Amino acid sequence: MRSTEGTAAGRSTRRNLLTGPILFGAAWAMATLPSDALATAVGDPSMAGPLGDIWIGASDAKVRLIEYAAVTCSHCAAFHERTLPAIRTRWIDTGRVRFALRGFPLNPLDTAAFMLARSDGGRHYYAITDLLFEKQATWAFVPKPLDAMRDLLRQAGFDRAKFDAVLADQALYDHVNRVQARATEGLGVHATPTLFVNDARYEGALTGDGFDEVIAKLPG
Repeated sequence: MRSTEGTAAGRSTRRNLLTGPILFGAAWAMATLPSDALATAVGDPSMAGPLGDIWIGASDAKVRLIEYAAVTCSHCAAFHERTLPAIRTRWIDTGRVRFALRGFPLNPLDTAAFMLARSDGGRHYYAITDLLFEKQATWAFVPKPLDAMRDLLRQAGFDRAKFDAVLADQALYDHVNRVQARATEGLGVHATPTLFVNDARYEGALTGDGFDEVIAKLPG
């Protein structure tokens, strides 16, 4: 699990996306703990920021799964690679769970990634985030990660001009970081991944069996 402690997350400027250092959190923990009462409801539309959530699953699903994640977080990548596909097959595709990924940048590189995923109205949001999680080792932990990300996203239709134009969009930068700020202020989110199953918070990636157990305990 990656933490915002010890990082410049939320304090960097737009300029950092292209020229500033990529800073990574030093604090790690592995926990799966229900939350206490929340100061703000995770389902409040304002928590999704001005861009709103991009949902997968039936709109009338009884269970809502919201994940706060960073694309540079290896635990988030493992959850998306090993666990979420099974949750999607068993619960989301069958209409019982609705899922949304909310970006929680831990560093300027995460902010850049979610800006790119949100470009073009977010039409390719999950295609881009899935690609970044899948190929994380090839771009996130290399000497020039932003250049590596630019090369990777060429296959998603980003030439250099479009890539740089997206990262120069101040409004988009503010919208992406607003989601992280609201989660920290209103929900006490401080690390990734943090999962909300309806209003219950779980810090650290749930396993497939763990998620099944959580669902089994829900009323109805």
